[in-house]
Amino acid sequence: MKQDISSLTADAIELLKDLIATPSFSSEESDTAMLLERWFMNRGIPHQREENNVYAFNKHYDESKPTLLLNSHHDTVRPNTAYTRDPFLPAVEDGKLFGLGSNDAGGALVSLIAAFTHFYDRDGLSHNLIMVASAEEESSGPNGLNSMLKILPRIDVAIVGEPTLMQLAIAEKGLVVFDAEVKGTPSHAAHPNEDNAIYNCIDVLKWFREFRFPKVSEVLGEVKLTVTQINGGSQHNVVPAGVNLVIDVRVNDRYTNREVADILQEKAPCKLQPRSLHLNSSSIPKDHLLVQSGIALGRETYGSPTLSDQAALSCPSLKMGPGDSKRSHSADEFIWVSEIEEGIALYIELLTGFLLTKSA
Repeated sequence: MKQDISSLTADAIELLKDLIATPSFSSEESDTAMLLERWFMNRGIPHQREENNVYAFNKHYDESKPTLLLNSHHDTVRPNTAYTRDPFLPAVEDGKLFGLGSNDAGGALVSLIAAFTHFYDRDGLSHNLIMVASAEEESSGPNGLNSMLKILPRIDVAIVGEPTLMQLAIAEKGLVVFDAEVKGTPSHAAHPNEDNAIYNCIDVLKWFREFRFPKVSEVLGEVKLTVTQINGGSQHNVVPAGVNLVIDVRVNDRYTNREVADILQEKAPCKLQPRSLHLNSSSIPKDHLLVQSGIALGRETYGSPTLSDQAALSCPSLKMGPGDSKRSHSADEFIWVSEIEEGIALYIELLTGFLLTKSA
């Protein structure tokens, strides 16, 4: 028998409390994976587990139909030192549910699981549904959603659950991190040196601050380039042979990560080496029926500067979920209970508009 939405919502909130109370740092999500398996077992929904990724298919899965992926993650970062509360104590106060991972991305995860459960045994849907509660999102590890794509059937479109205040993030910036080296001539500090690597950084840092990529995205704006780390020197009386920099580059949808790397390696006034090129930008057309279903519910579209598991996907993908990204990784993290209630209701309305539309 189909569970009514109010009861389903109450159960989802209890699941979130259990997830908060169970540590699940990236690569250490085994116990929360068991909680997610229990959700499906208690409802008679067949499911599978790969490493710490838990996934399920809708009852009437049909290989002739396109597939919609519902995805969010159950791993968390480690709590920062500014916490004043027990990060593993799920407490509701004045409508706020406190706890590590409540906002990023527990609220979105349980809301998507509730929506999947609602549609699980519904026949006549335009798309198959696959729910993946994934691991290692926070660390971009090798055993997260990226590892599932070789196991799952072809994915045609996806919803990635992250805190967006239930607005429609129709594009997301990619990421390339570069290690840079600014060279100089080592010497004793007491002697003249016109090739001091630390002083050479002045012009290099100015170049990075002023460089602009010419292609600007309508949704994501400019490529954002930021020097985030600098390290050089070992003692007060030694001029170092080099200084190491780290550059964080947020890539819009007008460039591939490979193109960004090629441009910077050609033009930058120092040696650059990208750590990886696999975290590309992602997007979904604004006229896609999934987006239009959200717009019909009064949701607004925007471009997101933050990275998520969308980076692992090559299909059109929409980032959407309850909670506020600004609360992610903050001390005394919380999500409003009302945000989860709204999130489940809106996911169900969004999917009703999309999955029950014949032209979808």
